[in-house]
Amino acid sequence: MAECRLIQGGEGFRGKQGLDYFSGVSAESSGSQAICMHLLEMPPGASAKPHYHEAHETVIFVLEGAAEMRHAPKLEHVMRTAAGDFVYIPPGVPHQPYNPSDEVVRAVIARTDPNEQESVILLEDVDAV
Repeated sequence: MAECRLIQGGEGFRGKQGLDYFSGVSAESSGSQAICMHLLEMPPGASAKPHYHEAHETVIFVLEGAAEMRHAPKLEHVMRTAAGDFVYIPPGVPHQPYNPSDEVVRAVIARTDPNEQESVILLEDVDAV
């Protein structure tokens, strides 16, 4: 029988996307098989590299601050998020979150890939913020 696990105060890591995360639940930390969840902290002016997650859904819950996210095939759409907002990103949709404000943004991120970084595909042919 599988066991319940407690993951305390996850260690920080820099993702391929260029943002800093605090480890939470993942295959590496808990043996999860179909989900990961981490805390993201984006300082003022931070921006991810344009990317997508090949075959995995992503959900974001904004805890504090306000951020923006370019999304769509050429990153032609912009979505503004604030504390209390949920964001859903389907598999394969290019996106680029960034923090244009002067406050830190904190968000919880969950993805249907238990290995946080394995499905990250960086986009080289799209202009970054």
